[in-house]
Amino acid sequence: MQRVMTRAVAAGQAAPRVTSGALERLVGREAMTNGLLGKKLGMTQVYDSEGRLIPVTVIETGPCRVAQVKSRDRHGYEAVQLAFGDLPERKLTKAELGHLKSVQVPPSRHLREFKKTGDVQPGQVVKADLFQKGDWVDVEGVSKGKGFQGVIKRHHYSGGPESHGSMFHRAPGSIGSSAFPSRVWKNKTLPGHMGSERVTVQRLKVIDARPEENLLFVSGAVPGATGGVVVVRKSKKG
Repeated sequence: MQRVMTRAVAAGQAAPRVTSGALERLVGREAMTNGLLGKKLGMTQVYDSEGRLIPVTVIETGPCRVAQVKSRDRHGYEAVQLAFGDLPERKLTKAELGHLKSVQVPPSRHLREFKKTGDVQPGQVVKADLFQKGDWVDVEGVSKGKGFQGVIKRHHYSGGPESHGSMFHRAPGSIGSSAFPSRVWKNKTLPGHMGSERVTVQRLKVIDARPEENLLFVSGAVPGATGGVVVVRKSKKG
């Protein structure tokens, strides 16, 4: 904004007038934090301007309230703690309630820290207008749990023949040598718990943004089940 005004003055033109509302939106989008907490609502399809059908995930992003601002002098690093999701007071401890009430933030289910990118005060509200149509975002969530799974589903083993005479179908097979090293190597792919892990999908495009409804339409799939909590940040890869 400042560069645009400087160029206009240097060219002998009047500097463009910036209304208070536009300035507030610009500051609110760039000067608070780099992400928001949200809830995955599900998937659908939308048409773009060229008539292409694009699968999108609908995310309810915010509104989030600033529960704490961490400073380098007091905490050793700078961050913004955001609160998301309403919760009855009886489900929080006195310590958690005191932490939120000290900055007039209602009882919230989720707290998460984000990068501080400018001036922000406790109690402020961060809304979905932090992101605009065409932005690139990284979405973090907890993947769906699959329970205990075998090597074919968990590690994509090919398995053995399915014919009647074969005695080897879905078993893992040999897991090591006897003479050397006479043990099983660490990180050997074996059956075990699958899913329910924190996963980040990078560089997804915001197909549409509806700040008045706190909705983001993000291209492709994001981790987790419908109703799960996700973290939406500005993409590291631009």
